[in-house]
Amino acid sequence: MTLDFTKFHGLVPAIVQDHRDGRVLMLGFMSEEAFAKTVESGKVTFHSRTRNRLWTKGESSGNHLLAKRIEVDCDLDTLLIHAEALGPGVCHAGFRSCFYRKLDNRAWTRDEDRTYDPEKVYGS
Repeated sequence: MTLDFTKFHGLVPAIVQDHRDGRVLMLGFMSEEAFAKTVESGKVTFHSRTRNRLWTKGESSGNHLLAKRIEVDCDLDTLLIHAEALGPGVCHAGFRSCFYRKLDNRAWTRDEDRTYDPEKVYGS
């Protein structure tokens, strides 16, 4: 069984979910190389579309994701990664999850508090 990297220009979407409570933490994209590195190292690695290179989550923040279980959908073109988050959050804006906003009365509102100060981690 081989993943289908043809539909999204050599990438597959990878949804990352907390392995303990099921909270969706983020969505990234993996190339074949990123997927192989994730499987080999256990650290979730993506292909950064903006930097056009491999990117291991936590390489600059220290907030790594350890893959505990990897699932694939029926079309073999989307991954669900159950991971352990090492650190207070995965979002570069300082939140536990990248999905910290919700639509409320037709307006986006913040649904959770920051778990760390991104300026202290990444600078200004």
